[in-house]
Amino acid sequence: MGGLDDLYQDLILDHYRRKRGEGSLDNPTVAVDQNNPLCGDEIHLELNIVDGTVTEIAHTGEGCSISQASMSMMSEALVGKSLEDALEVVEHFRMVMHGSEQGDEDRLGDAIALEGVAKYPVRVKCALLGWMAAKDAIQTYQREGEEVA
Repeated sequence: MGGLDDLYQDLILDHYRRKRGEGSLDNPTVAVDQNNPLCGDEIHLELNIVDGTVTEIAHTGEGCSISQASMSMMSEALVGKSLEDALEVVEHFRMVMHGSEQGDEDRLGDAIALEGVAKYPVRVKCALLGWMAAKDAIQTYQREGEEVA
């Protein structure tokens, strides 16, 4: 399995070095901030939501390679999804990180490469940071029922 592990490590490093979705949106529908006080990771997440679909994601922040790569992967995994589907993908990723489910590459995309993080409980929060921010942003939008940025 060394070859697959190496491929996954290369994929994580690629997302860390060339973050997808990095930046800001001109007029986001919703924006949230999250941090992991245990390690200092911080993110600012912005979403555009049109007709119940996540149309754009942008993020800024600082943190370890796992949190930043995971954020990049999450940005790709959720764009184009309905709010319900996006929340379902976020929950699936959370369950994978807690070792409760095996990762589904069709749902997670490149984030399947993070499945091995579940073996390192101290790193799970790093991997989940962006995903939990996305859940928070979607739920905030749903509670407000309109633009809340």
